Amino acid sequence: MSALRRKFGDDYQVVTTSSSGSGLQPQGPGQGPQQQQLVPKKKRQRFVDKNGRCNVQHGNLGSETSRYLSDLFTTLVDLKWRWNLFIFILTYTVAWLFMASMWWVIAYTRGDLNKAHVGNYTPCVANVYNFPSAFLFFIETEATIGYGYRYITDKCPEGIILFLFQSILGSIVDAFLIGCMFIKMSQPKKRAETLMFSEHAVISMRDGKLTLMFRVGNLRNSHMVSAQIRCKLLKSRQTPEGEFLPLDQLELDVGFSTGADQLFLVSPLTICHVIDAKSPFYDLSQRSMQTEQFEIVVILEGIVETTVFLPAESHGQRSLVGHSP
Repeated sequence: MSALRRKFGDDYQVVTTSSSGSGLQPQGPGQGPQQQQLVPKKKRQRFVDKNGRCNVQHGNLGSETSRYLSDLFTTLVDLKWRWNLFIFILTYTVAWLFMASMWWVIAYTRGDLNKAHVGNYTPCVANVYNFPSAFLFFIETEATIGYGYRYITDKCPEGIILFLFQSILGSIVDAFLIGCMFIKMSQPKKRAETLMFSEHAVISMRDGKLTLMFRVGNLRNSHMVSAQIRCKLLKSRQTPEGEFLPLDQLELDVGFSTGADQLFLVSPLTICHVIDAKSPFYDLSQRSMQTEQFEIVVILEGIVETTVFLPAESHGQRSLVGHSP
């Protein structure tokens, strides 16, 4: 039997493993430990992960899901890449097949398919005598390739109208889908990977005041313009009226009144929150902070220097403290 001892009371628990491998069992008072190991306490789920991802899932939306379709462009931008590529390919494929079918229908109704090889006959579109040739004609005109072998003639007014409709529809589809892909690729989400936050926040004396401190740094040589940092304290509380607020958000002052929240992030900086009478931590002791459940979310936002003339912002968001041990 081997004993696994719990350290500091909250992080590790005393368990034993039987030599037969039957699992973990509590250690009895008369059993002596033969081998000590540390078993870390299972981490609780955070509201915001260390990488900035919010662990929030919307449920029971019902008919409210139709609101996502009213803002279709933003919905497509927020989708994952695999769905964006699927919609991108599917939309173009359906549009191409639809327009090729329209050219084939015109050729079929005019009888061009049977008279295409007649010498003195002028068809609507030259050298279109089946669906594959109609599809190739559409691709050549839509992509402005223009091989010159298939071309529209002036003896087909319905073809001219369809050609104008094809140009307008193609411009709309290109603007929508290519614009969506461009916005998604230009999102500086990966820029946040080079914004480093300290793994732990500390509380100590600084300038004669009890202060909560953590560090933030930028790994890239390119600067962030108008960098600003904010801190939110997420904590459950109950109002005097008896209402329970599961995720009440409180603002932590990190220099808003003095302008210290405006960062010149050329080197790692230490962000400070003074624990005074206005701080949410003012009434907490060291012992109570070990049992209190709260989470601090740090939000760093600014404009990327390389895209200063584009409406692109980089948001670094990270949860420094989950449930304080």
